[in-house]
Amino acid sequence: MKTPLTFQNPNRAGSALVITMIMSAVALAVLAGAMSWSATSSRLTYRSIQYNRSVAAAEAATEKVVSQINRDFLFGGENLVDNNLNVYRQNTVPSSSDAPYWSTWKFDDGNGNTGQTYVQRAPGTSYIVLDSTYAGLKGFAWTYTIVSHATDTANPQNVTAGVLQQLQLASIPIFQFAMYSSGEMEISCGQPFDITGRVHSNGELYVEPDSSLTFESSVTAVQNILFPQRDPLDTRGPPSGSVVYVHPDEKSAPVPALTLPIGATNTPQAVRDIIEPPPPGEDPGSPLGQLRYYNQCDMVLVVSDSGISATSGFLINNFATSIPTNELMTFVSTTNSFTDAREGKTVMPIDINIGNLAAWSQTNSSLRYSIIGSNLILSSVYVLDSRTLPGTSLGAVRVLNGLQLPPNGLTVATARPLYVWKDYNQTNSANLGTANTSTTRPASLVGDAITILSDSWVDANSTSPVGSRIASATTVNAAFLTGAVDTTLGHYSGGMENFPRFLETWGSANVFTYNGSMIKMFPSLYATNAWNNNNNIYSPPKRNWAYDVNFDDPTRLPPKTPSLLKVIRGQWANVAPGQNAAP
Repeated sequence: MKTPLTFQNPNRAGSALVITMIMSAVALAVLAGAMSWSATSSRLTYRSIQYNRSVAAAEAATEKVVSQINRDFLFGGENLVDNNLNVYRQNTVPSSSDAPYWSTWKFDDGNGNTGQTYVQRAPGTSYIVLDSTYAGLKGFAWTYTIVSHATDTANPQNVTAGVLQQLQLASIPIFQFAMYSSGEMEISCGQPFDITGRVHSNGELYVEPDSSLTFESSVTAVQNILFPQRDPLDTRGPPSGSVVYVHPDEKSAPVPALTLPIGATNTPQAVRDIIEPPPPGEDPGSPLGQLRYYNQCDMVLVVSDSGISATSGFLINNFATSIPTNELMTFVSTTNSFTDAREGKTVMPIDINIGNLAAWSQTNSSLRYSIIGSNLILSSVYVLDSRTLPGTSLGAVRVLNGLQLPPNGLTVATARPLYVWKDYNQTNSANLGTANTSTTRPASLVGDAITILSDSWVDANSTSPVGSRIASATTVNAAFLTGAVDTTLGHYSGGMENFPRFLETWGSANVFTYNGSMIKMFPSLYATNAWNNNNNIYSPPKRNWAYDVNFDDPTRLPPKTPSLLKVIRGQWANVAPGQNAAP
């Protein structure tokens, strides 16, 4: 048997080895590339995670400032925020005292100041149209920029990120609403009712018409807009009317609350403090002291058991100017009385003759020149009633002869009930009974409750049956800021249609014309009897009501108009290290 011999070509063997080596090298290169890519990807992913952590930390630092600004603004207004800028800058970065997590984090303000936050107020103030939530509302706005840069020092890559936030602090004059309520609002009309301006409730809004109701502007509520539904405590039958929203796209709920800056709660009960005199020892310059009408008004009129006195206001010259009694008697009287059928009490009014007050203001030699070099024409009066009256009597303020207001307008404020007798604030009699307010002056009436007494009211007839108290057409052009008696079980509040009270028989022929802004702010404290239209109190007028468009112009707002406060978030952006402005 012969065994064949096999011979291998040495060139082929060498080629196979080379190919094997090349393939191995390629595989190693691919593997190295994959490992390098994986390592780079991991580093990038890790860096991205660290960057996102730094962004979140920087945002947390800015949010800490935002929360403090929001608290201070709602408590003390923009002045308090501006005064606290250095506090926000130096003492607000997150730290281990907040949580152990922050122990390794370093913050700076972009200017090289470690442990600080950049907080800057833009110069000037603008009167602007606010955001779409409250379309058309205007307010005085201040812009603040807040920037923080954050780095986790425990991370070897030291990834730094910066965040910028802008805030608008808006102060919104309250008399921009046809109707506003600091709590829930009810609207239940027994005759066609047309509301021409915006409506806002800081609680529930019960839309419960028993006739046709038309909203011609925006309608907003912090909780719900409920139709057709009455307050659960209102035991009347279900509403039977209809409602029309002329701008349904401006009907919105829930929306953020619009509040006056009264302490931490801003409840209707707390808001009442603005019409009350201050307690002994309160600093007039405190956040609440600055909001009180008592401290703001040009003149403080005090009626006590010993007589009538008046001084200049705190902001004029610290109450230093005393108004002579003989001058006061030309426009103040305390000798009249009448019966309020709703309250079942004898009203002992402090009567203020507005026409005489306006004439005195332009010629007096005391208040007019209470500050050297000034030429003050009075535009606001606070009335303090400190008389001791029996339980069957009701202390109150009544304004009369009010067609001609002082040239700069007039605000009359008191903690007591306020009565308006006859036409008020119209220099052109041809415009009485119309929505034409081109010849009116800025005016507001502020009190515990507001009652309208028509041109035909006679004090002596106040004890007669309601059928003998016949009203006549009357016009009032003024913003109302006042209280109400809320609905309780079986007792309807009267709603916004009865927000101004009545004591006469009106009827469809006798129209009550009103141009202004109705602001329901707090529970009434003195005029506390429930609304009732069945007990010889009144029969309703035909309501010719309109929002006064003059109030859209800040120069025509009533003197001492309070403002609602709202913090509006603006720009949010990432910023490069060392920068305090958005790219």
